[in-house]
Amino acid sequence: MAQIREIKKRIGAVGTITRITKTMQMIATAKFTAAGQRASASKPYAAMIDEMVRQVASKADDFTSVLIDGPAEKTGKELLLVIASDRGLCGAYNANTLRLALNTTRRGEIDTGVEVAGKKGMGFFRFQKIEVLQQHIIGDTPEYEAVEAMANSYLERFLAGEFDAIKVCSMRYYSPSKQAAEVTQLLPLSMPDKDDASSDEMEPVYDFSPSAAELLDELLPTTVRTLLFQLFNEAAVAEHIMRMIAMKAATENAKDFSRTLKRDYNRARQGKITTELMEVISGAAALE
Repeated sequence: MAQIREIKKRIGAVGTITRITKTMQMIATAKFTAAGQRASASKPYAAMIDEMVRQVASKADDFTSVLIDGPAEKTGKELLLVIASDRGLCGAYNANTLRLALNTTRRGEIDTGVEVAGKKGMGFFRFQKIEVLQQHIIGDTPEYEAVEAMANSYLERFLAGEFDAIKVCSMRYYSPSKQAAEVTQLLPLSMPDKDDASSDEMEPVYDFSPSAAELLDELLPTTVRTLLFQLFNEAAVAEHIMRMIAMKAATENAKDFSRTLKRDYNRARQGKITTELMEVISGAAALE
């Protein structure tokens, strides 16, 4: 009897867990859809900025910029921004990103400072006893104004020669079935290849006013802001879809376990009934 009561309690607990994970799966699905729409909406702007930089760069002979060449005097220091999540239950999202970030910071030849976006990242580096220079609060719905302020701060610090390079470790979203943790170099930027800019689709000749160099001075910071915003958007999409997949798997596992418990419950109940029947039959036979 005690075993039957125990199994019945476990069935109830598993049913509660199933409802919770199913609800979390539905919420993650809705957030993934919204985040995917935001990321898709920002891609044409990012692509247009990249195309404009390529077109202008093809006309800027001998253009030099700290944003491309880096500081004149190297400090031997880099800054790594790690984009993690504020909440867990999203599969390997945080594990893959933080493992890659940890390996990046442990390279002995470079002094790498760490900044974090996301509570899970902050807790991880605190456990690893690695100093975090700053924690950014962006959330799973990145706002351009907040990301722009971060990018402006990085531009100022990079132009001041505080770091030789600024990189971002985040989860990149490629498709619903593929997300990968990657380190993307934010600064210095790589000068677009002029051979690419002189392809057939770039054949028309443009005259720029003001000069190409002046336009690049304006476009390059915009490129940095756009790239950082796109990285945050992709990280948000990857987080939601990985949480959706994790909660779907948890729901299916809970349902399978519930069926196993119900089978065990029915067997225990049937065994108890059989035992009681045998006791009744044995008692009746003894009275005859």
